[in-house]
Amino acid sequence: MLFNSFAFLFGYLPIVLAGYFLLDRWASAGGSKASWRLAPAAWLALASLFFYAWWDVRYLPLLLASICFNYGAGRLIGSCAGGARKRALVAALALNLGLLAYYKYANFFIDSINAVAASTGGLPWAGLDIILPIGISFFTFTQIAFLVDCYRGEVREYRFIHYVLFVSYFPHLIAGPVLHHRDMMPQFADPANAHPRAANFAIGLSIFTIGLAKKVLIADNLSPLAIPVFAAGAQPTLIEAWIGVLAYTFQLYFDFSGYSDMAIGLSRLFGVKLPLNFNSPYKAANIADFWRRWHMTLSRFLRDYLYIPLGGSRRGEAMRYRNLMLTMLLGGLWHGAGWTFVIWGGLHGLYLVLQQAWQRMFGAATARWWPSLLTFLAVMLAWIFFRAPDVATAWDITGALVGANGVSLPRGLASHAASLAQWGMHPAFDGIRWIELVGPGLPVLLGAMLLAFRAPNTQEIFFLYEPAIERIFQPAGRWAFSWRPTSRWSLGFAALFIACIFGMNRVTEFLYFQF
Repeated sequence: MLFNSFAFLFGYLPIVLAGYFLLDRWASAGGSKASWRLAPAAWLALASLFFYAWWDVRYLPLLLASICFNYGAGRLIGSCAGGARKRALVAALALNLGLLAYYKYANFFIDSINAVAASTGGLPWAGLDIILPIGISFFTFTQIAFLVDCYRGEVREYRFIHYVLFVSYFPHLIAGPVLHHRDMMPQFADPANAHPRAANFAIGLSIFTIGLAKKVLIADNLSPLAIPVFAAGAQPTLIEAWIGVLAYTFQLYFDFSGYSDMAIGLSRLFGVKLPLNFNSPYKAANIADFWRRWHMTLSRFLRDYLYIPLGGSRRGEAMRYRNLMLTMLLGGLWHGAGWTFVIWGGLHGLYLVLQQAWQRMFGAATARWWPSLLTFLAVMLAWIFFRAPDVATAWDITGALVGANGVSLPRGLASHAASLAQWGMHPAFDGIRWIELVGPGLPVLLGAMLLAFRAPNTQEIFFLYEPAIERIFQPAGRWAFSWRPTSRWSLGFAALFIACIFGMNRVTEFLYFQF
């Protein structure tokens, strides 16, 4: 089930919301029994498991087994001391990583071994018939963070229902953000969050609508420009390559930021605040700044649970560069089981090493524009390997960007070259006809670039409204909401939502679902 599907918008979501708030009302009327107070959380957990099972019910037992094992392991780690505590953590981490390795990387390793065997005359190994469970990387990393937090003594709440909800919570389950137990458990445990609030609905639906528009009106319309260029053996010309690579660069941007907005907006409807996961990464001044803005929760996970445990920058510059490279290589491999993802991670590791070395020798760049432009071009170059089906195609597209495959007009416009040569001054030029020739994707691409580089992002827009929505903090610990959207605001977002509904002529998955 997709956030941008009619079944979700007009079936699943209204039913889950109604059940959640009705059970809260029933629990409030039933007195102070703790089991009754858990009813809304239990309903939301069951609804989230149903959401996951909608994709493929065969993998629901896998998710449940992972939840039960890690919950038990967390309790065990929390109760142990000394060496037993560390051994329990290592065993639990090994099982989680082993499960992820089997489902996500087994065939990748077999294919790599077969490639070596083919060059040496060895016999190939048979591949395994494995279907990757959707969201396995996200719910595995979420639970690894939980286990490490248990080891560090940072976990204070162990209710099983809340833990099931923490892992399976449907707004984040499939494509993040990566959550921390300590951030979510207090929100699930607070009965006030299960009360319907007009302000939560106002801001939640507004953020969700912005995310839906990013996905349906922008990202999905950029896809046709990118798909032909990244097809194996396409050999695009210079103009085709630049259009296709830029299209994918902004398709991924608006697809992923759209999902992040939709997840935050949906969660807000239930009174739960998810962490920010996206902060205008293409405005970054350098590559480190990019990773502080792109997939922010994953970046923090890699920093806190991989880079720092490896030693971080505590053992000198050489070890710092090594740790940066290892972290990004493993981050690339986390995104996908393929050498293209390893190269993508390696490129970002190299970028970070070069940036740190540059700053050490020359200091931080002070120019206004060229560091951001250089960062964007470096990120765009790496996206080629992220998107390409194989390394050979990625190198071919990279060469096409500098004219290795020719500098002709895109093939779809070749027959109109004569008239287009003077399109800016020729009296017969027809602007409408030009749009028909290039398709709707190109104007959308230009608009997407303008939005990404110049427009405020979602949190910057809603920062203006958050203090108004939550401007009175009561001593009892509850927010008093007094803001209401204006009629102009409501009509504008209603029109945007309707435009999205009419734009949903085909329902497409989010790009990060494959990871």
